[in-house]
This record gives sequence, C-alpha cells and structure tokens, in this order.
Amino acid sequence: MRITFVLAHADLSGGVRIVADYAKRLAAKGHEIVVVSRPPRRASLGEKVRSALKRRPLPTACRTGPSHLDNSGIDHRIIDGHRAVTANDVPDADAVIATWWETAEWVFKYPRRKGAKIYFIQHYEAHEGLPADRVDATWRLPMHKIVIANWLAELSKDRFGDTAYSLVPDAVDMTRFFAPPRGKQAAPTIGMMYSHVPFKGCDISLKAFDLAAQKIRGLKLIAFGSRHPTRELPLPPGSEFIHQPPQDLIKDIYSRADAWLVASRSEGFGLPILEAMACRTPVIATPAGAAPELLASGGGLIVPHESPSAMAAAIEQICGLDDPDWRAMSEEAVATAASYNWERSTKLFEEALAEAIERQGAE
Repeated sequence: MRITFVLAHADLSGGVRIVADYAKRLAAKGHEIVVVSRPPRRASLGEKVRSALKRRPLPTACRTGPSHLDNSGIDHRIIDGHRAVTANDVPDADAVIATWWETAEWVFKYPRRKGAKIYFIQHYEAHEGLPADRVDATWRLPMHKIVIANWLAELSKDRFGDTAYSLVPDAVDMTRFFAPPRGKQAAPTIGMMYSHVPFKGCDISLKAFDLAAQKIRGLKLIAFGSRHPTRELPLPPGSEFIHQPPQDLIKDIYSRADAWLVASRSEGFGLPILEAMACRTPVIATPAGAAPELLASGGGLIVPHESPSAMAAAIEQICGLDDPDWRAMSEEAVATAASYNWERSTKLFEEALAEAIERQGAE
C-alpha cells in the first residue's frame, strides 16, 4: 500500500513517536510511506515577551527542535510554511491518515486519488482552550477512524453515533523499554513524569508523595520531564530530576522506582504506564485513558481522580509489600506490557487501513 501520514507538526511528543513507529514498521513490511508535516509558526511579539518575562518556553506550535522522525529512514516532507497541508502537498496514495483534529479538516477535503481517508485518533482533543465545536465536527466526518483505547471507541459510538472505527491499542517497544528481574529498591523510591500540563495531574502526584513521605521513612522521588520544575510546581526537597533524558536512558529511570505515578486527569492512552510496566515497575494510576485495561491484571493499582490521599495510600501499600509480593506485582506488570506488542498492533493497524480502502472502493 501507498500510505501518507499528515502531521500538524513533528516533535518529540508521544503522539508523534507513535506515528513514527507505525511508519517505520509499515515500511519494513514493504509499504510505501510518506509523512507530511508543516514547520512551527513564528512566535508573536507578545508570546516572545511573555516567554522572556516568565522564563518559560514558547508555545509548542512555535518551538523548533528534533523529532521522532529524524534519522528514521522515513520520507518526511515538511511544507513551505505554517499553513494547512493541502492536496498539492501530498502524493497520490491508497490511504491518507489524519493524525490530529486540524489535520482531519484538511484531509477530508482531499480528492479521492489521495487515498482512503482515515482519522487516527489518539485523544479527544477538545481541551486546553481548543475549539470543542470544531473538534467534535471532525468526529462526525465520514472518515474511517482508528482509535487507541476503549474509551475512545465508546465515545465514537455513544456520543457521535459512529461505529466505523477500528480499535488498535498502543504498543511498547520492549527492546527500548526493559529491565532484568529485580527486588524492591534499597530505599523506597517513587517515580513520575514532571509536566506543567494541567491534565497530566503532576500536582496530584506531588501532593500524594508529600502525604506518603510523612508515613514512609526515607521515601525518595525521581522524576524526569521536558521542562525544569518551577516555583509554582516545585519538587520536594531531595528529589532527583533529570531534564530531557536521552531516549535510551529513560528505561533506567523507570527501573529505579518501586512504583510509578500517573495521576492524569485525562489521557488518550497513557503510554508511560506501558513503558514503566515494561521496565518491571508497578504503576499507580487514575482511570484515565487505557489505565483500567492496562492495570486490570494486577501490575499496579487504580486510584480515583483528584485524590492525593488515595494515591498516597496506594504508595504506602506498594512500598509496604514484602519483597516476594512486590516481585509478583512487578512480574505481572511486565507480562501485561509484553502483551501490548508492536507486531500485534502493526497487524491491526494494517488491517484497519485495508478495511478503509475496501470501503472506499465499494462506495
């Protein structure tokens, strides 16, 4: 098949990494892959001033930098400006895949020769000030949807009345995320990703850690993230923070924790859950994204949304396990991660593309 992915931008985000992984794996199976994206937009004077005064990065859409497509061997074409990717920017193909609500608006307008129109949905994107009416309108477009978690499939069916979707869960690369069997840490240690994005729930994780640290002697925190901690959202004294760790070292950070916190208010899937579990680290998570499915077998614990006290109790529970019981939970975590493998997901993704192409041919 000739397959085109259309990206709003290419960076080091988790969503772009998933697209890059599918592109590479489909190419390895003999498909002809092109990824088309636009460059970042120029920051306004006001954005530059606010960034300088508050000592914070520019908005994501304005940032330049590396992406998961760099040195991937994939034909990645960046158009000439920060504008819509039009039909003239993409090759004729068998399938063309929108990867974000805005790209769905673009792809829907393409002529038939650009390929069967597919909407790869990794989240419900009506958040953080994005236009909910336009986001919802893209869900109603007559495009075959590929969704990554059960809650997105239910949203498509129950809210938007569309059953033309394929459920293709995310996967974890266990050659990238792995760890040998181990016992508990010498000092009880909790890990988390540090993020300023409100829906990631970093504030909840930090409050939970503070509560647990009052009861667990010597409790340590290790965290990593793309931005340094701020005074508005500080890490506890004595925490270890790794800023933008190289991709090949992230597994070692996951492996240094007795439990990994994911307190998200909202997630499309929750890939860090799988990554931590692949590194044999039990996860304590809120029921966002795919967390209920991922933790159903016992590789960690689910706690209610917006409840630092419940998350703190879960920290106490896991840190209080004796070593054999902790090892059993660790082994359950890695077994679950292994079942979310790329071979299975790529096969399902390929089948979804073939179904969309067949449907277009029948119309």
